[in-house]
Amino acid sequence: MQQPPWWTSLKTFFTFGVPILLSLLVAFELGYFHPTETSMATKPSNHNLNVFRKPLALFSQTPMTGFYRDGYCRTGPEDGGNHAIAALLTKEFLDFSAARGNNLRQVPGLKEGCKWCLCTARWKEALDAAGKEDPLVPKVFLHATDESALSNGVTMEVLKKYAAEPEAAGGGGSLEGQAPITPSSGKGGVARETH
Repeated sequence: MQQPPWWTSLKTFFTFGVPILLSLLVAFELGYFHPTETSMATKPSNHNLNVFRKPLALFSQTPMTGFYRDGYCRTGPEDGGNHAIAALLTKEFLDFSAARGNNLRQVPGLKEGCKWCLCTARWKEALDAAGKEDPLVPKVFLHATDESALSNGVTMEVLKKYAAEPEAAGGGGSLEGQAPITPSSGKGGVARETH
């Protein structure tokens, strides 16, 4: 009996196509493929606003930070952790986060003194646990902190209290290339909007 012409195409698909599709599916599930920013992001970074409702400033590209790994602490619907807080990492915070199951030191190049976009809930958890141990709470760069932090349990008053020194002195704009600052043992300063 002679096979219909479509039989050869169907046989080829099941012989080669199905195994390739299954391999790709398994590779995605195992994390071998990472969607790019353009395929993952739902809005460009220039549409996100900071806590002053101004355009979000670039925070750090060394190491590359942000949920979308584009240097901005911007958030979107894909970011379940709300990586909105632009912060300067301290040894105390890194230890605190590792003790709670998120060892940030495993990220290549990430260490004390690095600028990193933190989950709002983890930053607030450190704030609640800190008491008088100020270095536990990383200093915040307000011009690079996404406004969504304000709708996730953190107030502007608290963010200003923990503003990084350049912000407290009226700095702002792009923070890329600025030398890391050492958090003081004091409570930080008050940020002023200069734009």
